[in-house]
Amino acid sequence: MPSQKEIDRRYHNIRSAMEAEKVDALIVCGNQYAGFEGAVRYTSGFEIVHRYVYVLIPLSGDPVLVFPREARWIGDKKAPFVQEKVWAEIPGKWLRDEAEKCHWKRVAVYGMDFIMAVRDYRELQGRSFELVPFDFYFDMARAVKSDEELEGFRDSMDIILDGFHALLAAYEPGKSEAEIMAPAVERFFARGAGPRMMNIVLSGTNGEAEAFFKVPSLRKVGSDDLLLYSLEVTGAAGYWIEFSRALIRGKISARTQAMSEVYPHAMEAARVRMSDGTPASEVHKAAADIFSKAGFSLGHLTGHSIGMTMLEYPAIGANTKIQLKENMVVSFHPQVVDQEGQVCLYTQDTYRVGKNEGECLANVPWRFYTGLEARKTA
Repeated sequence: MPSQKEIDRRYHNIRSAMEAEKVDALIVCGNQYAGFEGAVRYTSGFEIVHRYVYVLIPLSGDPVLVFPREARWIGDKKAPFVQEKVWAEIPGKWLRDEAEKCHWKRVAVYGMDFIMAVRDYRELQGRSFELVPFDFYFDMARAVKSDEELEGFRDSMDIILDGFHALLAAYEPGKSEAEIMAPAVERFFARGAGPRMMNIVLSGTNGEAEAFFKVPSLRKVGSDDLLLYSLEVTGAAGYWIEFSRALIRGKISARTQAMSEVYPHAMEAARVRMSDGTPASEVHKAAADIFSKAGFSLGHLTGHSIGMTMLEYPAIGANTKIQLKENMVVSFHPQVVDQEGQVCLYTQDTYRVGKNEGECLANVPWRFYTGLEARKTA
Protein backbone atom coordinates (compact mmCIF):
# COMPACT_ATOMS: atom_id res chain seq x y z
CA MET A 1 0.00 0.00 0.00
CA PRO A 2 1.47 3.42 -0.89
CA SER A 3 2.00 5.96 1.86
CA GLN A 4 -0.53 8.74 2.37
CA LYS A 5 2.10 11.19 1.13
CA GLU A 6 2.40 9.23 -2.12
CA ILE A 7 -1.39 9.01 -2.54
CA ASP A 8 -1.71 12.77 -2.00
CA ARG A 9 1.06 13.41 -4.56
CA ARG A 10 -0.68 11.29 -7.18
CA TYR A 11 -4.05 12.99 -6.70
CA HIS A 12 -2.51 16.46 -6.68
CA ASN A 13 -0.79 15.81 -10.02
CA ILE A 14 -3.86 14.22 -11.60
CA ARG A 15 -6.23 16.97 -10.47
CA SER A 16 -3.79 19.64 -11.63
CA ALA A 17 -3.95 18.08 -15.11
CA MET A 18 -7.76 17.92 -14.89
CA GLU A 19 -7.96 21.57 -13.90
CA ALA A 20 -5.62 22.59 -16.72
CA GLU A 21 -7.81 20.79 -19.26
CA LYS A 22 -11.02 22.15 -17.72
CA VAL A 23 -12.66 18.80 -17.00
CA ASP A 24 -15.11 18.21 -14.16
CA ALA A 25 -14.35 14.55 -13.52
CA LEU A 26 -12.11 11.73 -14.69
CA ILE A 27 -13.04 8.09 -15.32
CA VAL A 28 -9.97 5.86 -14.99
CA CYS A 29 -10.43 2.51 -16.76
CA GLY A 30 -8.65 -0.76 -16.07
CA ASN A 31 -9.16 -4.37 -17.05
CA GLN A 32 -7.57 -7.78 -16.67
CA TYR A 33 -5.53 -7.57 -19.88
CA ALA A 34 -1.83 -7.68 -18.92
CA GLY A 35 -0.48 -4.16 -18.59
CA PHE A 36 -3.92 -2.48 -18.72
CA GLU A 37 -4.81 -2.98 -15.05
CA GLY A 38 -2.32 -0.55 -13.54
CA ALA A 39 -4.11 2.81 -13.72
CA VAL A 40 -6.88 1.54 -11.43
CA ARG A 41 -4.33 0.32 -8.90
CA TYR A 42 -2.41 3.61 -9.19
CA THR A 43 -5.49 5.68 -8.35
CA SER A 44 -7.27 3.37 -5.89
CA GLY A 45 -5.01 0.61 -4.54
CA PHE A 46 -7.35 -2.06 -5.94
CA GLU A 47 -5.73 -4.96 -7.79
CA ILE A 48 -7.90 -6.29 -10.62
CA VAL A 49 -8.15 -10.08 -10.56
CA HIS A 50 -10.80 -10.53 -13.25
CA ARG A 51 -13.03 -8.45 -15.51
CA TYR A 52 -12.76 -4.66 -15.28
CA VAL A 53 -13.12 -1.70 -12.88
CA TYR A 54 -13.41 2.10 -13.05
CA VAL A 55 -12.24 4.81 -10.67
CA LEU A 56 -14.33 7.98 -10.83
CA ILE A 57 -12.31 11.03 -9.72
CA PRO A 58 -14.28 14.29 -9.47
CA LEU A 59 -12.31 17.52 -9.60
CA SER A 60 -13.36 18.03 -6.00
CA GLY A 61 -14.76 15.43 -3.65
CA ASP A 62 -14.02 11.80 -2.90
CA PRO A 63 -13.18 9.25 -5.61
CA VAL A 64 -15.37 6.17 -6.17
CA LEU A 65 -14.52 2.63 -7.27
CA VAL A 66 -17.16 1.43 -9.75
CA PHE A 67 -17.43 -2.34 -10.25
CA PRO A 68 -19.67 -4.36 -12.57
CA ARG A 69 -22.10 -6.21 -10.32
CA GLU A 70 -20.82 -9.61 -11.43
CA ALA A 71 -17.38 -8.74 -9.99
CA ARG A 72 -18.62 -8.37 -6.40
CA TRP A 73 -16.81 -11.51 -5.24
CA ILE A 74 -13.63 -10.99 -7.26
CA GLY A 75 -10.65 -9.16 -5.75
CA ASP A 76 -9.86 -7.99 -2.23
CA LYS A 77 -12.26 -5.10 -1.62
CA LYS A 78 -10.63 -4.32 1.77
CA ALA A 79 -7.26 -3.47 0.18
CA PRO A 80 -8.03 -0.20 -1.73
CA PHE A 81 -7.33 3.20 -0.23
CA VAL A 82 -10.43 4.49 -2.07
CA GLN A 83 -13.22 3.80 0.39
CA GLU A 84 -16.45 4.39 -1.56
CA LYS A 85 -17.47 1.45 -3.76
CA VAL A 86 -20.39 0.89 -6.12
CA TRP A 87 -21.54 -2.36 -7.75
CA ALA A 88 -23.55 -1.41 -10.81
CA GLU A 89 -25.57 -3.60 -13.15
CA ILE A 90 -24.14 -1.57 -16.04
CA PRO A 91 -21.31 0.67 -14.77
CA GLY A 92 -21.63 3.07 -17.70
CA LYS A 93 -25.25 3.79 -16.78
CA TRP A 94 -24.29 4.55 -13.18
CA LEU A 95 -21.48 6.84 -14.37
CA ARG A 96 -23.86 8.58 -16.79
CA ASP A 97 -26.43 9.19 -14.07
CA GLU A 98 -23.76 10.52 -11.70
CA ALA A 99 -22.42 12.93 -14.34
CA GLU A 100 -25.89 14.25 -15.10
CA LYS A 101 -26.82 14.53 -11.42
CA CYS A 102 -23.66 16.62 -10.80
CA HIS A 103 -24.26 18.73 -13.95
CA TRP A 104 -20.78 17.98 -15.27
CA LYS A 105 -20.02 19.42 -18.70
CA ARG A 106 -16.69 17.72 -19.54
CA VAL A 107 -15.91 14.19 -18.36
CA ALA A 108 -12.40 12.92 -19.11
CA VAL A 109 -11.66 9.24 -19.72
CA TYR A 110 -8.38 7.41 -19.37
CA GLY A 111 -8.60 4.22 -21.47
CA MET A 112 -11.52 5.11 -23.74
CA ASP A 113 -9.95 3.65 -26.90
CA PHE A 114 -8.53 0.37 -25.60
CA ILE A 115 -9.95 -0.41 -22.17
CA MET A 116 -13.49 0.85 -21.59
CA ALA A 117 -16.19 -1.78 -22.08
CA VAL A 118 -18.36 -1.17 -25.16
CA ARG A 119 -21.60 -1.47 -23.17
CA ASP A 120 -20.44 1.33 -20.88
CA TYR A 121 -19.28 3.58 -23.70
CA ARG A 122 -22.73 3.23 -25.31
CA GLU A 123 -24.31 4.56 -22.10
CA LEU A 124 -21.92 7.53 -21.92
CA GLN A 125 -21.75 8.82 -25.48
CA GLY A 126 -24.02 11.53 -26.86
CA ARG A 127 -25.24 12.78 -23.49
CA SER A 128 -25.50 16.23 -21.93
CA PHE A 129 -21.77 16.13 -21.17
CA GLU A 130 -18.71 15.84 -23.42
CA LEU A 131 -16.42 12.80 -23.21
CA VAL A 132 -12.78 13.92 -23.34
CA PRO A 133 -9.92 11.46 -24.12
CA PHE A 134 -7.37 11.86 -21.32
CA ASP A 135 -4.71 9.16 -21.75
CA PHE A 136 -1.89 11.57 -22.60
CA TYR A 137 -2.60 14.01 -19.76
CA PHE A 138 -3.05 11.24 -17.18
CA ASP A 139 0.19 9.53 -18.16
CA MET A 140 2.16 12.78 -18.16
CA ALA A 141 0.80 13.51 -14.67
CA ARG A 142 2.31 10.24 -13.41
CA ALA A 143 5.40 10.08 -15.66
CA VAL A 144 7.92 11.41 -13.10
CA LYS A 145 8.27 8.77 -10.41
CA SER A 146 8.72 9.43 -6.70
CA ASP A 147 11.46 7.85 -4.59
CA GLU A 148 8.81 5.51 -3.19
CA GLU A 149 7.86 4.41 -6.69
CA LEU A 150 11.49 3.93 -7.70
CA GLU A 151 11.87 1.46 -4.84
CA GLY A 152 9.03 -0.53 -6.42
CA PHE A 153 10.84 -0.54 -9.78
CA ARG A 154 14.08 -1.75 -8.21
CA ASP A 155 12.23 -4.57 -6.47
CA SER A 156 10.65 -5.57 -9.79
CA MET A 157 14.07 -5.55 -11.45
CA ASP A 158 15.51 -7.78 -8.72
CA ILE A 159 12.68 -10.24 -9.36
CA ILE A 160 13.08 -10.25 -13.14
CA LEU A 161 16.84 -10.80 -12.90
CA ASP A 162 16.23 -13.67 -10.47
CA GLY A 163 13.98 -15.20 -13.12
CA PHE A 164 16.48 -14.54 -15.90
CA HIS A 165 19.22 -16.40 -14.03
CA ALA A 166 16.80 -19.30 -13.46
CA LEU A 167 16.03 -19.30 -17.21
CA LEU A 168 19.75 -19.21 -18.00
CA ALA A 169 20.39 -22.20 -15.73
CA ALA A 170 17.55 -24.11 -17.42
CA TYR A 171 18.69 -23.35 -20.97
CA GLU A 172 19.84 -26.49 -22.75
CA PRO A 173 19.44 -27.48 -26.42
CA GLY A 174 16.92 -30.31 -26.70
CA LYS A 175 14.48 -28.67 -24.28
CA SER A 176 11.41 -26.85 -25.55
CA GLU A 177 11.06 -23.05 -25.55
CA ALA A 178 8.42 -23.44 -22.82
CA GLU A 179 10.60 -25.71 -20.64
CA ILE A 180 13.43 -23.17 -20.75
CA MET A 181 11.06 -20.35 -19.77
CA ALA A 182 9.27 -22.27 -16.97
CA PRO A 183 11.80 -21.78 -14.10
CA ALA A 184 11.73 -18.01 -14.67
CA VAL A 185 7.94 -17.92 -14.42
CA GLU A 186 8.13 -19.98 -11.23
CA ARG A 187 10.47 -17.40 -9.66
CA PHE A 188 8.27 -14.53 -10.81
CA PHE A 189 5.14 -16.01 -9.26
CA ALA A 190 6.92 -17.04 -6.06
CA ARG A 191 8.13 -13.47 -5.56
CA GLY A 192 4.78 -11.76 -5.96
CA ALA A 193 4.27 -11.04 -9.66
CA GLY A 194 1.03 -13.03 -9.69
CA PRO A 195 -0.71 -12.82 -13.07
CA ARG A 196 1.00 -9.51 -13.89
CA MET A 197 3.45 -10.84 -16.45
CA MET A 198 3.80 -11.17 -20.21
CA ASN A 199 6.66 -13.46 -21.20
CA ILE A 200 7.07 -14.00 -24.94
CA VAL A 201 9.90 -14.88 -27.31
CA LEU A 202 11.50 -14.13 -30.65
CA SER A 203 13.20 -17.28 -31.92
CA GLY A 204 14.49 -19.03 -35.00
CA THR A 205 17.00 -21.48 -36.41
CA ASN A 206 20.44 -21.21 -38.04
CA GLY A 207 21.63 -18.50 -35.68
CA GLU A 208 18.78 -16.10 -36.42
CA ALA A 209 15.49 -15.03 -34.81
CA GLU A 210 12.35 -14.51 -36.86
CA ALA A 211 10.99 -10.97 -36.60
CA PHE A 212 7.70 -11.70 -34.82
CA PHE A 213 6.85 -12.32 -31.17
CA LYS A 214 5.18 -15.56 -30.06
CA VAL A 215 4.31 -17.53 -26.96
CA PRO A 216 7.12 -19.94 -25.94
CA SER A 217 6.03 -23.24 -27.48
CA LEU A 218 6.71 -26.95 -27.16
CA ARG A 219 9.12 -26.72 -30.09
CA LYS A 220 12.46 -28.34 -29.24
CA VAL A 221 15.38 -25.92 -29.35
CA GLY A 222 18.53 -26.71 -31.33
CA SER A 223 22.02 -25.51 -30.42
CA ASP A 224 22.03 -23.00 -33.32
CA ASP A 225 18.60 -21.61 -32.44
CA LEU A 226 18.65 -17.96 -31.35
CA LEU A 227 16.29 -17.24 -28.43
CA LEU A 228 15.31 -13.70 -27.46
CA TYR A 229 13.02 -14.08 -24.43
CA SER A 230 11.13 -10.90 -23.62
CA LEU A 231 10.57 -10.90 -19.85
CA GLU A 232 7.93 -8.44 -18.63
CA VAL A 233 6.68 -8.60 -15.03
CA THR A 234 5.87 -6.54 -11.96
CA GLY A 235 6.76 -7.00 -8.32
CA ALA A 236 4.21 -6.98 -5.51
CA ALA A 237 3.93 -3.17 -5.71
CA GLY A 238 2.76 -3.38 -9.33
CA TYR A 239 5.53 -1.60 -11.27
CA TRP A 240 6.35 -3.12 -14.67
CA ILE A 241 9.91 -3.96 -15.67
CA GLU A 242 11.07 -5.24 -19.05
CA PHE A 243 14.30 -7.16 -19.69
CA SER A 244 15.79 -9.34 -22.44
CA ARG A 245 19.13 -10.86 -23.45
CA ALA A 246 20.05 -13.20 -26.32
CA LEU A 247 20.58 -16.95 -25.78
CA ILE A 248 22.37 -19.33 -28.15
CA ARG A 249 24.70 -22.29 -27.52
CA GLY A 250 25.87 -22.71 -31.13
CA LYS A 251 26.78 -20.34 -33.95
CA ILE A 252 25.11 -17.07 -34.90
CA SER A 253 24.56 -16.22 -38.56
CA ALA A 254 26.47 -13.57 -40.48
CA ARG A 255 23.39 -11.29 -40.42
CA THR A 256 22.99 -11.66 -36.67
CA GLN A 257 26.72 -11.04 -36.23
CA ALA A 258 26.48 -7.79 -38.22
CA MET A 259 23.55 -6.64 -36.08
CA SER A 260 25.35 -7.52 -32.87
CA GLU A 261 28.40 -5.45 -33.77
CA VAL A 262 26.42 -2.21 -33.59
CA TYR A 263 23.71 -3.12 -31.08
CA PRO A 264 25.53 -2.29 -27.80
CA HIS A 265 26.81 0.98 -29.27
CA ALA A 266 23.27 2.00 -30.19
CA MET A 267 21.94 1.14 -26.71
CA GLU A 268 24.71 3.14 -25.04
CA ALA A 269 24.18 6.12 -27.37
CA ALA A 270 20.53 6.15 -26.35
CA ARG A 271 21.28 5.78 -22.63
CA VAL A 272 23.55 8.83 -22.49
CA ARG A 273 20.77 10.92 -24.09
CA MET A 274 18.23 9.97 -21.40
CA SER A 275 18.71 13.21 -19.49
CA ASP A 276 16.50 15.91 -18.03
CA GLY A 277 15.28 18.25 -20.78
CA THR A 278 16.20 16.03 -23.74
CA PRO A 279 13.38 15.46 -26.27
CA ALA A 280 12.39 11.79 -26.41
CA SER A 281 12.92 11.84 -30.19
CA GLU A 282 16.64 12.46 -29.66
CA VAL A 283 16.94 9.23 -27.64
CA HIS A 284 15.29 7.33 -30.49
CA LYS A 285 17.47 9.07 -33.08
CA ALA A 286 20.71 8.32 -31.21
CA ALA A 287 20.09 4.58 -31.62
CA ALA A 288 18.27 4.66 -34.97
CA ASP A 289 21.08 6.53 -36.71
CA ILE A 290 23.63 3.90 -35.69
CA PHE A 291 21.46 1.07 -36.97
CA SER A 292 20.66 2.94 -40.18
CA LYS A 293 24.32 3.56 -41.00
CA ALA A 294 24.92 -0.18 -40.62
CA GLY A 295 22.11 -0.90 -43.10
CA PHE A 296 19.41 -2.01 -40.68
CA SER A 297 15.85 -0.85 -39.99
CA LEU A 298 13.79 -0.78 -36.78
CA GLY A 299 10.68 -2.90 -36.27
CA HIS A 300 8.86 -2.87 -32.94
CA LEU A 301 8.33 0.38 -31.00
CA THR A 302 11.72 1.69 -29.83
CA GLY A 303 10.65 2.45 -26.28
CA HIS A 304 8.13 4.03 -23.95
CA SER A 305 7.51 5.34 -20.47
CA ILE A 306 6.54 2.56 -18.09
CA GLY A 307 4.96 2.34 -14.65
CA MET A 308 1.96 0.56 -13.16
CA THR A 309 0.68 0.43 -16.73
CA MET A 310 2.97 -1.40 -19.15
CA LEU A 311 2.75 1.22 -21.92
CA GLU A 312 2.59 4.84 -20.82
CA TYR A 313 3.22 8.17 -22.53
CA PRO A 314 5.58 9.46 -23.70
CA ALA A 315 6.72 7.02 -26.37
CA ILE A 316 10.40 7.01 -27.33
CA GLY A 317 9.97 7.58 -31.05
CA ALA A 318 10.98 9.72 -34.01
CA ASN A 319 8.04 12.11 -33.63
CA THR A 320 7.96 12.48 -29.83
CA LYS A 321 9.09 16.03 -29.05
CA ILE A 322 8.21 15.81 -25.35
CA GLN A 323 11.16 16.59 -23.11
CA LEU A 324 12.18 13.87 -20.69
CA LYS A 325 12.25 14.71 -16.99
CA GLU A 326 14.53 13.37 -14.27
CA ASN A 327 13.07 10.24 -12.62
CA MET A 328 10.90 9.26 -15.53
CA VAL A 329 11.31 5.51 -16.11
CA VAL A 330 11.47 4.17 -19.66
CA SER A 331 11.72 0.78 -21.31
CA PHE A 332 14.03 0.93 -24.33
CA HIS A 333 13.89 -2.05 -26.69
CA PRO A 334 14.84 -1.41 -30.31
CA GLN A 335 14.07 -4.37 -32.58
CA VAL A 336 16.66 -4.38 -35.35
CA VAL A 337 15.48 -6.04 -38.56
CA ASP A 338 17.18 -6.82 -41.86
CA GLN A 339 16.12 -5.06 -45.06
CA GLU A 340 13.62 -7.82 -45.88
CA GLY A 341 12.05 -7.62 -42.41
CA GLN A 342 12.53 -11.36 -41.89
CA VAL A 343 15.10 -11.70 -39.08
CA CYS A 344 15.92 -9.53 -36.09
CA LEU A 345 17.96 -8.90 -32.99
CA TYR A 346 16.31 -7.56 -29.86
CA THR A 347 16.94 -6.64 -26.27
CA GLN A 348 15.11 -4.77 -23.52
CA ASP A 349 16.43 -2.63 -20.72
CA THR A 350 14.62 -0.37 -18.27
CA TYR A 351 16.16 3.01 -17.41
CA ARG A 352 15.68 5.87 -14.97
CA VAL A 353 16.06 9.22 -16.69
CA GLY A 354 18.85 11.06 -14.88
CA LYS A 355 19.91 14.67 -14.60
CA ASN A 356 22.75 14.18 -17.09
CA GLU A 357 22.33 10.62 -18.45
CA GLY A 358 20.20 7.53 -18.01
CA GLU A 359 20.65 4.87 -15.33
CA CYS A 360 20.15 1.29 -16.52
CA LEU A 361 18.34 -0.55 -13.72
CA ALA A 362 19.87 -3.90 -14.76
CA ASN A 363 23.57 -4.54 -14.27
CA VAL A 364 23.73 -7.31 -16.87
CA PRO A 365 26.21 -6.99 -19.78
CA TRP A 366 24.85 -7.13 -23.32
CA ARG A 367 26.14 -10.24 -25.10
CA PHE A 368 25.04 -13.65 -26.36
CA TYR A 369 24.50 -16.00 -23.40
CA THR A 370 25.09 -19.75 -23.64
CA GLY A 371 23.65 -20.96 -20.33
CA LEU A 372 27.08 -22.14 -19.25
CA GLU A 373 27.53 -18.86 -17.34
CA ALA A 374 24.95 -20.03 -14.80
CA ARG A 375 26.87 -23.26 -14.19
CA LYS A 376 30.13 -21.39 -13.67
CA THR A 377 28.41 -19.10 -11.15
CA ALA A 378 26.91 -22.09 -9.33
